[in-house]
Amino acid sequence: MIAPTPFFSHRGTHIRILEEARALERMGHDIAIVTYHNGDDITQYITTKIDVRRIRRWLFWYKKTEAGADWQKVILNIFLIKKTIYMTRTFKPDIIHAHLHEGVLIGWLIQKIFFWKKIHMVSDFHGSLVGEMRSHGYLSIPPLGTIFRGLEKWINGMGDRAIVSGEENVQIIQQARADKQVDYVYDGVNVLEYHDAVNKNALRAKYHISADAFVVVYTGALIANKGIDYILETIPLVVKKMPDVHFVIGGYPDVWVRQYVKEHELQQFVTIISPLNYFSLAQINRLGDVGIDPKDATVLQASGKILQYMAAHVGIICADRPTNRKYLSADSAQFLPAINAHTLMDAIEKFYHDRAYVRSCADHARRDVDAFDWSVIGRKIDEVYHSVN
Repeated sequence: MIAPTPFFSHRGTHIRILEEARALERMGHDIAIVTYHNGDDITQYITTKIDVRRIRRWLFWYKKTEAGADWQKVILNIFLIKKTIYMTRTFKPDIIHAHLHEGVLIGWLIQKIFFWKKIHMVSDFHGSLVGEMRSHGYLSIPPLGTIFRGLEKWINGMGDRAIVSGEENVQIIQQARADKQVDYVYDGVNVLEYHDAVNKNALRAKYHISADAFVVVYTGALIANKGIDYILETIPLVVKKMPDVHFVIGGYPDVWVRQYVKEHELQQFVTIISPLNYFSLAQINRLGDVGIDPKDATVLQASGKILQYMAAHVGIICADRPTNRKYLSADSAQFLPAINAHTLMDAIEKFYHDRAYVRSCADHARRDVDAFDWSVIGRKIDEVYHSVN
């Protein structure tokens, strides 16, 4: 696997890379992940034989682990090409599983360099390259947007087979590929992690949250393209009408979120958990009565946090997107045609005043979540491997 990112970081892209690898490992695959110099050592959290190989720490000052573009990644990816060449010679892979557009481009170069080996590549697109960059404030100069759109379309056509995590991205990738072969492999969840009995009152006491509070949870990256700004704008509206509502926000980077909460004097209504350890995610999500995913469809990403909420047995509020409808039946959540502070406020208020409705949605969601266990996802990817090898 090629992972042009600081693996492992406790956020969505990395969770998908890790859990795909773990599911495949359980099926008997030998896996090496080639990645940047920084990131957590996964063996401190789990027992695994997944071989994580890192580039040299030439850019020793580069410690960024949050999502987003950075010009220094160009240099890191050059080192990653060198490392991937070495691993191709020594590990001798049957399949290159390339994550993200940068990883797919690197994998394509490896196929060209080692053309006589006829190594097959599966391209794993997590979203839109241009959409992601724009959501982080890049490509504001028109010519750059045109250049990167062309680059993205070219990369979308690479690989012997393509898989995507978001349903909205299927047609876009198909249009760029001669074979039109695109597999929609949605995100998953470790359902067993949520099966342990938990005393919610004791859990809330641990985080100094009232047992009687109506708790709204968001866990994920604290960056604008995930929709966290909508939640922050919603909090003052909600607590003004319903002062016993408490918000739990888990993720990173947290500085600007803490600043917003302080400036608006919302400290008593908000608990911020940062950094958020992925391996504690089940515990944090089970603090809640309701889970919110305010991400819209613009970056064409899947929404793994919804699956976490489903397993946590909470009411769910999310955008009305095809990907979310894939996970959730009509009676499992509140689907919002538009995400903003007022629509979120109305949805929270509806759940707040109808606890039976919360329980009904949560029950339906938890009933459906077994179909999205990572073991199921692993079998889908294994089928893709066999189709090209």
